[in-house]
Amino acid sequence: MKDLYAVMGNPVTHSQSPFIHTQFAKQTGQSLRYLKIEVPLHGFQVALQEFIVRGGKGLNITAPLKQQAFTAMTQNTKSATIAHAVNTISLQTKGELFGDNTDGIGLLRDLTINHRYSIANKAVLILGGGGAVRGILFPLLSEKPKLLMLANRTLEKAIAIRDEFHDIGKIEVSRLDDIEGSFDLIINCMNLADETLDLKLPLTIYTKSTFCYDLMYGQSVTPFLKWAVSNGIAHLANGIGMLVEQAAESFYIWRGIKPNTGPIIEMLKEYSYQS
Repeated sequence: MKDLYAVMGNPVTHSQSPFIHTQFAKQTGQSLRYLKIEVPLHGFQVALQEFIVRGGKGLNITAPLKQQAFTAMTQNTKSATIAHAVNTISLQTKGELFGDNTDGIGLLRDLTINHRYSIANKAVLILGGGGAVRGILFPLLSEKPKLLMLANRTLEKAIAIRDEFHDIGKIEVSRLDDIEGSFDLIINCMNLADETLDLKLPLTIYTKSTFCYDLMYGQSVTPFLKWAVSNGIAHLANGIGMLVEQAAESFYIWRGIKPNTGPIIEMLKEYSYQS
């Protein structure tokens, strides 16, 4: 009988995780089955227990359930604890639930290995103040950027995150339309709809050499990357690489084998301008 894994979220129909982990299993000769499970917004605990009863071995957790998953674990890693969010669950033989957050390491591997981009001594701007930000702040700060600024529509939310992370490293904050300075790397963590394409960001925040990275991905060019292209920025990437890299870390946690991410990223590449 194949070991059972799944991704839980709401919604979850768009998830590429079953495809990615099935490809990892074929590549490494592992025997597993991977499902999508859509969970009601307040039904995570019930869904988790049902998965345990089914004999499941591990879970990926996507929005908006990552913080609920964090509070349900027997033990969390440092990355999960700092982020207050879990995206990878391992079900241990004695019934313990081990939580981790692989989002940050996924982003770092995509930036530093796949794109050969060094964050050290760079000015980094993060757009947004939602759950996605929490998982990437600690890994980014560990790379010693010259500056890390968090800009959000609501300044109070950015300040709250800054204050929560003050023991980890220095974070500057701003409203989106009040950002000062220019940045080497801009990371978008906002899920923008097409109608919000006009971000009203100051034109001084980028140069022609700025790298614009969008955590989002989809069947078409994301609004943030459309904004970047319209402003003459050529160094671009969406979140496909991060998605595959964070999944590879989950796979390693579960199976003890590191898959080759390159071929899977190539399968999922959607935009010819990805660097």
